[in-house]
Amino acid sequence: MDKLSQLKGVCTMKQPLSQTWDLDVIFEGGSESEALQASLSSGEQKITSITNELKTMTIPQSVEEAQQLARLTQQLQQMLVKLSEAGSYIGCLTAQNVKDKKAIQLSDRVRSIGARLVTLNTLYDEILRGMDEQVWSDFVALPEIAGISFNLTERREWAREKMSPEKEALVGDLATDGYHGWGASYNTIVSHFRITHEENGEIVHLSAGQADNKLSDAERSVREDMFAKWEEAWGERADYCADALNRIAGFRLKLYENRGWNEVLKEPLAYNRMSQATLNTMWDTIVRNKQPFVKYLERKAKLLGVEKLTWCDVEAPLGSTQSKISYDEGARTIVEQFEKFSPRLAKFAVNAFEKRWIEAEDRPGKRPGGFCTSMPASNETRIFMTYAGTPSNVSTLAHELGHGYHTHVMEDLPTFAQSYAMNVAETASTFAEMIVSDSAVKQAKDEKEKLALLEDKLQRSIAFYMNIHARFLFETRFYEKRKQGVLSSEELCSLMEEAQKEAYCGALDSYHPHFWASKLHFYLTGTPFYNFPYTFGYLFSTGLYARALEEGESFAAKYDALLRDTAVMTVEDLAQKHLGVDLTKPDFWQSAIDVTLQDVELFLQMTE
Repeated sequence: MDKLSQLKGVCTMKQPLSQTWDLDVIFEGGSESEALQASLSSGEQKITSITNELKTMTIPQSVEEAQQLARLTQQLQQMLVKLSEAGSYIGCLTAQNVKDKKAIQLSDRVRSIGARLVTLNTLYDEILRGMDEQVWSDFVALPEIAGISFNLTERREWAREKMSPEKEALVGDLATDGYHGWGASYNTIVSHFRITHEENGEIVHLSAGQADNKLSDAERSVREDMFAKWEEAWGERADYCADALNRIAGFRLKLYENRGWNEVLKEPLAYNRMSQATLNTMWDTIVRNKQPFVKYLERKAKLLGVEKLTWCDVEAPLGSTQSKISYDEGARTIVEQFEKFSPRLAKFAVNAFEKRWIEAEDRPGKRPGGFCTSMPASNETRIFMTYAGTPSNVSTLAHELGHGYHTHVMEDLPTFAQSYAMNVAETASTFAEMIVSDSAVKQAKDEKEKLALLEDKLQRSIAFYMNIHARFLFETRFYEKRKQGVLSSEELCSLMEEAQKEAYCGALDSYHPHFWASKLHFYLTGTPFYNFPYTFGYLFSTGLYARALEEGESFAAKYDALLRDTAVMTVEDLAQKHLGVDLTKPDFWQSAIDVTLQDVELFLQMTE
């Protein structure tokens, strides 16, 4: 028995719980809130004030002259806290009611404020970039700056990698209707996407999201029919999607060229604070361990009664847990399992449930999906989802609470020192989800339920080891070919299918050539290479979970300390400091993969 399972919890929670969140405690009045309007106006005025001061500011020649910059740095962080809270609040309004037109207008205002912040940040970074080394050294040693010295040094070095502020500002202006415009164009294509489908004797017209859900339907005939329509529909739109993808990549490559960057992964690696060596080692270790997962896919094919899985079989359920889990029961399970790892984590969850930080009600008018957002001025979190009583819902709730806990343990740090990247953003959330999903498998009521829950876990491993790998292979190869010119939709399909065959080790009978057209992530202009950070986060949290199982209660404090450092060092330094491991070597990655290999072994044993 692992050490976590031996711990007994004593945390209590008042029930029944409300399934709607309390937003009035942040700003009373919803989208009509006068306090919200005042906060936004105050933020806009502060942006103007700081921007004007930066425009007239000369580069400090001594630490004494840098006092003005130190003061502005503090003001900038304070302003960001308030604007972030207002932005998060507005995001909650639009999520809870997609028809709240006033909230949608407020979202546009937030985007406008964001554009002004880009200008402010460019001016600020130019001051950092121009400072003499000795002055810089003295500046970051100031008591009010020392806690964010890593973040400011990172900004300074990154500014030096770019063009002049004037050129970067021009790029930003042109990108709105150019670069980002192509991303918006793709969204328009998706918004008009419809597939005609017969359901219960009636003809319905499915959106992209609704059709996508059918691809994992329990009935194979439904999956196959929908996948054929799905491929056909994206094929009809492929030339338009190819236009958008080619232009997005072309803009990015031309920008990189003008900045003097030769590697397309330079920006995403820098953003995720990780090295090429770490990335290579992670993928190499995954590739060496794929064969057991191929065996899992082969066994799943046998259980589904087919010789080989097709693309639409990979995420097909093997069975159903059948049982519905009430919201109170799900919350109680999460708190109980959290406390076995960390009383502090459990207490945070109880707080979130009891103080109504969670919007979980299953009702019309809400946007799909789930998220966790921070209210930094109030030191609170808000979680959004739609709870329908499935085990997956419980996992999602645990996942989002994990995100909230990550923010919670960092809330006393300076604002800049809380800005963690995407790859570590998924660490606390996936870790929290693992605590609950692992427990669910162990406590399943019968073998059928246990197998269904175990297979759900394995699907996540396949997604991170194979699906995400295929995306990474496709995108890296696409960018190299795009340097030579525009690729046709047919060439993109070939490139995609080749990547999928390699990533899945040829284990499937058919693939998804138009995946590049159907996947939003390739068209996100704000975050290049929206793929490998997912796999990093999954494996990093899995490695942490293995440590937690081994060390038990004593690991909780180490875990919190690691989370607090996620925004103030590279991932290599983070792992070395808190885990004593070298991410550029395969050992840690292997230990993480070994945890998921145990799931494969159990699955194969149960299905012999």
